[in-house]
Amino acid sequence: MFLRLRAHAPSGSEVTRMPTVKPLDPALLCRRCDPDILPFQTTEEIEDLDRIVGQARAVDAVRFGIEMRHGGYNIFALGHPGTGRHALVRQFLEEEAVTMPPPPDWCYVNDFAQPHKPRALSLLPGRGIALRRDMERLVEDLRTAIPGAFETEEYRARKHVIEEEFKERQEKDFGAVEQEAKAQGIAMLRTPVGLAFAPLQDGEILPPDKFEELPEAERKRLEEKVGALKERLQQSLHQMPRMEREAREKVKALNREVTTFAVGHLIEELKRDYADLPEVVRYLEEVQQDVVENSDEFRRPEETPTLMGIPLPAMKPSFARYQVNLLVDHSASKGAPVIDGEYPTYQNLLGRIEHLAQMGALTTDFTLIKAGLLHRANGGYLLLDAQRVLSQPFAWEGLKQALRSGNVQIESLAQALSLVSTVSLEPEPIPLDLKVVLVGPAWIYYLLCQLDPDFNELFKVAADFDDQIPRDGETGTLYLRMIATVARKEKLRPLDRAAAARVIERSARLAGDGEKLSARIQSITDLLRETDHWAGRAGRKVATAEDVQKAIDAQVHRSDRLRERMQEEIRRGTILIDTKGSKTGQVNALSVIDLGQFAFGRPSRITARTRLGTGDVVDIEREVELGGPIHSKGVLILSSYLGGRYATDRPLSLQASLVFEQSYSGVEGDSASCAELYALLSALSETPIRQSLAVTGSVNQHGEVQAIGGVNEKIEGFFDLCQAGGLTGEQGVLMPASNVKHLMLRQEVVDAAAAGRFQIYAVETIDQGIELLTGVPAGERDVAGQFPEGTINQRVEARMIDLSEKRMRYGGAGKPEGEA
Repeated sequence: MFLRLRAHAPSGSEVTRMPTVKPLDPALLCRRCDPDILPFQTTEEIEDLDRIVGQARAVDAVRFGIEMRHGGYNIFALGHPGTGRHALVRQFLEEEAVTMPPPPDWCYVNDFAQPHKPRALSLLPGRGIALRRDMERLVEDLRTAIPGAFETEEYRARKHVIEEEFKERQEKDFGAVEQEAKAQGIAMLRTPVGLAFAPLQDGEILPPDKFEELPEAERKRLEEKVGALKERLQQSLHQMPRMEREAREKVKALNREVTTFAVGHLIEELKRDYADLPEVVRYLEEVQQDVVENSDEFRRPEETPTLMGIPLPAMKPSFARYQVNLLVDHSASKGAPVIDGEYPTYQNLLGRIEHLAQMGALTTDFTLIKAGLLHRANGGYLLLDAQRVLSQPFAWEGLKQALRSGNVQIESLAQALSLVSTVSLEPEPIPLDLKVVLVGPAWIYYLLCQLDPDFNELFKVAADFDDQIPRDGETGTLYLRMIATVARKEKLRPLDRAAAARVIERSARLAGDGEKLSARIQSITDLLRETDHWAGRAGRKVATAEDVQKAIDAQVHRSDRLRERMQEEIRRGTILIDTKGSKTGQVNALSVIDLGQFAFGRPSRITARTRLGTGDVVDIEREVELGGPIHSKGVLILSSYLGGRYATDRPLSLQASLVFEQSYSGVEGDSASCAELYALLSALSETPIRQSLAVTGSVNQHGEVQAIGGVNEKIEGFFDLCQAGGLTGEQGVLMPASNVKHLMLRQEVVDAAAAGRFQIYAVETIDQGIELLTGVPAGERDVAGQFPEGTINQRVEARMIDLSEKRMRYGGAGKPEGEA
């Protein structure tokens, strides 16, 4: 016969043992920094920090990545924002960059053979701007020298000789035909419409009517002579284009000779200046050849085009093709470039080709090619934000393509994607030699490792920045130096010893660990700035701990509207949370709500109901798809724990349900699994749980309580609720013993614990916790394998046996093996 024991009616001395777990010593609730041991009066006395605090692994990785000159050893600096990733990496890059020589200048010049394919020229630093100035000066000199050369008497005389020679040859040919005609009694006439032949009679031209009176034979003879002369004249006329061409070629040759004489010494002077750069010399030779071939353009006067009498914007002069597009200028550089890519779009990364609107059409040339971030950082370092690169269309693919090929190819997205077929510029690719550093969160790094096959080949170095650093003597000293350095750098008031100690404590709280300090330097910098503000409001020249606390309180106050609203709704009874009395199958669990820059603890009521069933523990949150996978895992562990501890030789025959009451959003995490198990044990043993205690912690299959996150916020959340209703001295929180090292509670919580008005218990097992919650011993099996009478475990096991027997009776189980 199953005996159901009530928690309120224990029998025998076996249930009178008091819980063995005592409240934590208040000294363990917050690891303080003693101001009296700090060896200074104010931070003004502390020297500046000359190293990085607590990021040895990341520092080694960055240095290694910078020193490795082989391809693919680009760097990805991963970690939480505010850890100083960007500043640290830039510092190391700049330190290395100043020891390196400046990279070469890069220019684009016209390719006279293929104008749509501008040529890239590499020059020593400073030579690029010199070449551009020299070419500008050359064009100006040519615009003066060439017209002057063609205005000399010598040129005019020589050109006149060529023209007269052509006329003489022309007249000679025509004169021979004319003499031949005259010898045959035919006259060659020059008419407005050309040359013609007419018969002569007595030295006079025979009129048409007289010609018709001639005998037919005579007419026929004269017509044959005229026809023959026409053929002879036609042959001479056929020679005219050839003679004209020869004359023009002679004039062109003369022009080339004159132009060469005019520009030769100018080009030769430039060639001597750039004799050490064969590519530039070859370009100058091509310039000279083009100038000689197109000297007429320098002799043509400039005119302003008009349309219906309205002046139009002047078109670019044709000799703009002799300009130099200085793409990258390192004339003022003291070392290798370190470029921050603030806006890494596709075109900002790889460069672009701009266009001009003229007469309703878009035009471009090599002078409108603009450098990208890769061009500017070539020969040095490029620092990019990974999220920004990945969020810009095609920027990531463009960056990878440039790194893979070792060249920067400037082209529009339309060309890259083959969306247009119009003729455009195709600049010569520029060789790429630089180190790219991406800065981003860890999740982006691991996603790229997993999903992008090119990533691991291109970014072989991971600089992993930790968001926590050890809180020991050496690190603490460096941290104080960092605080002093930031205060001086930001031109803030110095801090006294108590203020510096309070900043150290706040850093540990931000790290969520009494044995660690936060490496999120940005948060500490913000705290120092705000401390300086409140010290100024108070008229102090040195910031005090009061100012630091004021800044902390102000930060919390700006962000805790939702926390206050939830606490208010609990106090008003809208959200049902009990902090007094006892309830069966009901426990106060603690969770954390994270609002980004602010997190707070939220008490929640968990209830459990049990009945006869098939061994299922139903997670109502999971059934309605409000529970996440980790929470569901925690609930399944409860089934395993119950079966393994109380039903090892019989079927698990209960049906249990668990729910977060008044929860209307998702539930995730296993930090409530301890609370859920306590609620189940209370329901099964019918033993009430003290509602003055709240619970946090996860549990494994063996009943061991495991660490959770956000322990400080959870404890403070329940403390605030209890304090609002009045602390009775019976209220407190059960937490995992493995979380004690993480405690950095507010001073008022520590003071309440020291005064005995609020207790915090660190438990290692479920048995310890259930004893605290119920006041009834958990019980351990004796040598016979039985739990002591009246203990929680004995009551639970008795209930499980009763449910199993009922299931066997109601289900027809228990027949001998082999029986139908």
